[in-house]
Amino acid sequence: MAIKISKKIKSYSVQKPEDKAKEAAAPVAAPAPVVVEFAGADIIQMHEKVERPEVLIGSTYKIKSPLVEHAMYVTINDIVLNPGTEHELRRPFEVFINSKNMDHFQWIVALTRIMSAVFRKGGDVTFLVDEMKAVFDPRGGYFKAGGVYMPSIVAEIGSVVEEHLKSIGMIIDPELSDAQRQLIAEKRAAYENRAKKKSESSSLSGDVAGAGTDSANRADEAVQVTGDGASFPPSATMCFKCNTKATVIMDGCATCLNCGYSKCG
Repeated sequence: MAIKISKKIKSYSVQKPEDKAKEAAAPVAAPAPVVVEFAGADIIQMHEKVERPEVLIGSTYKIKSPLVEHAMYVTINDIVLNPGTEHELRRPFEVFINSKNMDHFQWIVALTRIMSAVFRKGGDVTFLVDEMKAVFDPRGGYFKAGGVYMPSIVAEIGSVVEEHLKSIGMIIDPELSDAQRQLIAEKRAAYENRAKKKSESSSLSGDVAGAGTDSANRADEAVQVTGDGASFPPSATMCFKCNTKATVIMDGCATCLNCGYSKCG
């Protein structure tokens, strides 16, 4: 086969059979391995093999239930993963419950050990909140400060865990919209105005001197503080949406003064 040479020949050499043998015997260089760096390769996630550091940060919460004589103190310690980086995480690591009351010592120790083991497994541990808040005491529940109903002591411990997980960002607390806040403020103002008008009309039409004073006292009672920072009437019933004793009858309809829920829409 003829080959056309279009360039000027500067030099030439004759290939011999032994040259071909040398080329065949020469080792073929392997291609250099391609190193792929993953962005999350150095990010530490919570798992059971993460060792406990010497110092942990945490918070202690007080539980005062009418079902027990002494208060209970719940301490939740957190571990900080990837400190000082953009991937820094604060995750619960262990929990302790202390009280002077030794009647519940066995189940408290068992509960704290199981909860700590779940925390150290990592992953989504928020399911503990729903499981614990669904525990009911056969003797009946109670209302804590602020009018929030607690079906059992375990449920209140679950409420404490929920509050802590919200503080470290594991649970996002849905905030009320501006429209909902305005609606609740309007409902509260309407209820207080109605109680005030009833008090004034009763004091004017009362034949007994003490009738006006008694009705005024009832009006003041209707808006007195019933818990920490809450001003719900003592006669209010429990709201089935937010479990707070803040539901009153307004215009023939049950309305919650805490979350704005109304059966009438």
